[in-house]
Amino acid sequence: MSEIKVASRYAKSLIDLAVENNGLAESFNDMVLFEKVVDETPELEAILKNPIVPLDKKTGILNGIFADKVGKLTIAFFKIVVNKGRSAILFAVAKQFIQQYNQIKGIVTAHVTSATALSAEAKEQIVAIVKRELGANEVIVREKINEKLIGGFILKVGDKQFDASIASGLSKLKKEFAL
Repeated sequence: MSEIKVASRYAKSLIDLAVENNGLAESFNDMVLFEKVVDETPELEAILKNPIVPLDKKTGILNGIFADKVGKLTIAFFKIVVNKGRSAILFAVAKQFIQQYNQIKGIVTAHVTSATALSAEAKEQIVAIVKRELGANEVIVREKINEKLIGGFILKVGDKQFDASIASGLSKLKKEFAL
């Protein structure tokens, strides 16, 4: 079974357990913290993925780093996953948990690439459009600047993309005149 499928199932189990214990928001914050720490510390991910490192040592490392920063449910979850020999997928589980949580809460991430930084008004308009079109409760805007676009923007939400950049328009015109 692929790592994503397994991670998705573990994430779903943690979500169900967190809902049952009225700690979904806390578990979400824990997974965001875990993802951030692993992302910033490649050595931790290497240790978790290394089959030579003993399971009790992995559990000890996770306890040492996260015991006073995350809830008891998350620490217990880490211990279970590590003891099952699945520590290599913990990072993927955190990503899947965040994705599933956002889906449950109606949170959508909009990736906007523009030639210059977006104004507050432009961000508000993008948020309003995405909320209206997708029925989202909340929209997180991730900005990226690409000066090659000349002007306009490219909006990506999930697997959908809207290209309103001047560079794209010029490219289309160039193709039309080439015919």
